[in-house]
Amino acid sequence: MNRTVYLNGDLIAEADAKISVFDRGFLFADAIYEVTAVVEGKLIDYPGHKARLRRSLDALGIPMPVAEEELLALHKEIARRNGIAEGLIYLQISRGVQERDFLFSRDTEPTIVLFTQSKRILHNPKWKTGLALQTVPDGRWSQRQIKTVQLLYSSLMKTDAHSKGYDDVLFVEDGYVTEASSANFHIVTSDGVVVTRELSDALLHGITRSSILDLARQAGLAAEERRFTVDEARSAAEAFVTSATSFVTPVVSLDGQKIGTGDVGPVSQRLLDIYVNNQLAQGLAVAG
Repeated sequence: MNRTVYLNGDLIAEADAKISVFDRGFLFADAIYEVTAVVEGKLIDYPGHKARLRRSLDALGIPMPVAEEELLALHKEIARRNGIAEGLIYLQISRGVQERDFLFSRDTEPTIVLFTQSKRILHNPKWKTGLALQTVPDGRWSQRQIKTVQLLYSSLMKTDAHSKGYDDVLFVEDGYVTEASSANFHIVTSDGVVVTRELSDALLHGITRSSILDLARQAGLAAEERRFTVDEARSAAEAFVTSATSFVTPVVSLDGQKIGTGDVGPVSQRLLDIYVNNQLAQGLAVAG
């Protein structure tokens, strides 16, 4: 790999990108992150990711290390440097370097990192076949609306589910669905209503989720934001997940039981098409 990485003001070769062992992101997972997709040379849903970045930083009391205009310029520059016309831009900001201590200083200078990943986002095979999910208890920390790097539980559960033949997990708390390991989860009722969990501390406030709800309503689809149970998910006509890395991906089974017909449903497909077309029309061009 010969990528260019941005680290604390410098664009450098990835082999030269070094972070202190005393960085609180490493020692305490005291860091937040965002992932922005690039498709056909355009940043997808960037304004939403920028706004959530600010909310997450404010929630942890970490100052924004660069101006918003510079942050956008960095996204564009690192995509250009690495020749990313389709892929992902990963951004991470930690509280910074400090002697290991549970008490942290308010004056620590944040560490900021950006790197790219090439990915054929518009050629996702799961858009045609759908995902198989396994329900598991939600054992994550309670402040899930903050996009922190505390992802170990999600990683462990998804890896275990994958070893059993599932694509992902669906977290359940007090009998109600929260979300998948790294995506928001939605169902479509037999009446054609799109239902998603209402925003709270229990789940990440997904940027793609928000866009999909807006686009669904603009397209004349009924949409509700409320809690729903696992049984309601199993008996739904369709289900799908939304995320910045996979957009709208159908879910065709839960714990080995078919959802609806067990095939990709028309509402999921329609929302995917609408979202892709909308973002390609409105995305921010990397070049220029």
